[in-house]
Amino acid sequence: MDGTGAVDTCRIDREKIAALDDERVGPRHKAVPPELWGLSVAEVRARRPRLSQLPTPLLTLSRSALDTNLRVMADWCAERGLDLAPHGKTTMAPRLWAEQVDAGAWAITVANPFQLGVALEFGIGRVLVANSVISPLALRWIADELAADRELRVLVWADSPVAVDLMHDALAAHTAAAGSRPPLDVLVERGGAGGRTGARDLETALATAERVAASPHLRLAGVGGYEGALAHDSDTRSRDVVRGYLRDLVEVHERLVADGRYEVEVPVVTAGGSAYFDVVDEVLSPLVAAGARVVLRSGAYVVHDDGFYRHVSPLGEEPRTGGPGFRSAMHGWVRVSSRPEPGLALFDAGKRDLPFDEGLPEVQLRRPRMPGDAPATVAGVQVTALNDQHGFLRWDAHDGGADGADGADRADRADGADRADLRIGDELRLGLSHPCTAMDKWTLVPVVDDADAADPVVVDLVRTWF
Repeated sequence: MDGTGAVDTCRIDREKIAALDDERVGPRHKAVPPELWGLSVAEVRARRPRLSQLPTPLLTLSRSALDTNLRVMADWCAERGLDLAPHGKTTMAPRLWAEQVDAGAWAITVANPFQLGVALEFGIGRVLVANSVISPLALRWIADELAADRELRVLVWADSPVAVDLMHDALAAHTAAAGSRPPLDVLVERGGAGGRTGARDLETALATAERVAASPHLRLAGVGGYEGALAHDSDTRSRDVVRGYLRDLVEVHERLVADGRYEVEVPVVTAGGSAYFDVVDEVLSPLVAAGARVVLRSGAYVVHDDGFYRHVSPLGEEPRTGGPGFRSAMHGWVRVSSRPEPGLALFDAGKRDLPFDEGLPEVQLRRPRMPGDAPATVAGVQVTALNDQHGFLRWDAHDGGADGADGADRADRADGADRADLRIGDELRLGLSHPCTAMDKWTLVPVVDDADAADPVVVDLVRTWF
């Protein structure tokens, strides 16, 4: 929303989203069993297969959790007068982008020209590229897209006069060769010490803005930044670091307003991953009343997780803001394949299948062994490592958890069970950490109705572009 309170959602090509139902599934989709190969996504959905009919390893999304997270974030932003441009890189799934647009997204955020290409292929009408684009090839292509579609808006970042000069030179040469093109919107990126990109001081940020405004091929449209790289937990100190950085970002914006530098009627001020959007609201939301459009770029919220974001999100397990909480929509499903020694089991998934960069998966439950059984909890067992295609489960074999030296334990192992209550062939549900490195391992992700059910029903398949 801008200072008038108007809601301006993003366009998307509904026909191309609908056409995703026509894709034929096959061996390139590791989530789909051979018996379904050759069917379209719509035909698989109509069959409503059960989870038990799909192979392991597997990543699934929960329909009910997705719906909850979409609604919670949209309502949270609307109540505060903030716009949302969810980061599409989290899922790279245009079907989910469409759901975010339906929930009121002002734009979709991407990280690079490849992701921008996917967004434009599906008709996204407003795209925020949260990065500098200095490749002449990419700049020429963007300029041509803007010329071909005058309603399209692409916003990119710059954090130094050098970057702006490279952009200007590439676009000037292209205009000389191909004719006039609309100016490209640029946001000045403010950074923080120890963070990623972004001008590290006010002087550099203002010099960058001055250089943008001096170019006829560029248009100064706002200020942006990313606070998530400056802290990694939810304690007071981390939030104070984020708060101080956001105040620096506001300082740049206010100087540009005071100096009359902006070349758009409603400048964009954008920040916000999925970890500190409460602090972003605290510091940036007052700018809305002054005529700016404050845009959050949170992306992980739609999937959430059972690890990093469960801990650090303002709407996670320890809420720091009002509103219903997020739910983890993603789960891993694996099968125990080996019990080679006391206190150790291995399962059939690894780094090629599950995220691991923000914490290892956690064992949540064992699927029913027999029809009519309920899912069972698994206590005292931890995932301790992932190889490329294997995961390691360990427990204390001497505390009564499993694998003791007495004859009863040996007898249990002889018929396939022990006190760890894990058998070769058991299927386990895993909680996962970090959606941004989960979806990229799957070209097609089944969506189930209820991940807590004894045998969930597959209600959709989500295609990704990585």
